[in-house]
Amino acid sequence: MWHVTCIYLLGHQFYYLIAEIKMNQFNELKEFKTLLVDDDEFIRDSLSLVFSKQRCFMQAAETAEEGLQAIKAERFDIIISDLRLPGRGGLEFLKEVKNAQPETLCVLITAYRDMHVASQASAIGIHDCIEKPFSIDLLIQTLSRLIKSRRKN
Repeated sequence: MWHVTCIYLLGHQFYYLIAEIKMNQFNELKEFKTLLVDDDEFIRDSLSLVFSKQRCFMQAAETAEEGLQAIKAERFDIIISDLRLPGRGGLEFLKEVKNAQPETLCVLITAYRDMHVASQASAIGIHDCIEKPFSIDLLIQTLSRLIKSRRKN
């Protein structure tokens, strides 16, 4: 099944064709609580809307500090964080997440990926890095792959 989602933000219409995303990939995500930490309001709103439309739980935070407050309040299965955040950066945030909740699947999103960032992410235990700009399809495929890998282990 294919979906078209229309998002109306700040007086502009943004259309996303969520193509080739199989419903079973979203169905897998319905079992998981996801936290998104990104200072980009458009990314937070867009992903929150898509997850909500698919009846998947996603909480969004703008800063690492808000993200840390969220994980103190409840346990998340998946955490997606931008690399560059105001204040504390994404790598530092995800390192704290892994210390507090080592079983959490962590994904780093960044427009600034390089070998140094990749090696730091790997050392912390981040499961994957996605480069911006990214498609919803890529994000869902990545999360689905990580979930399947986790279930095998």
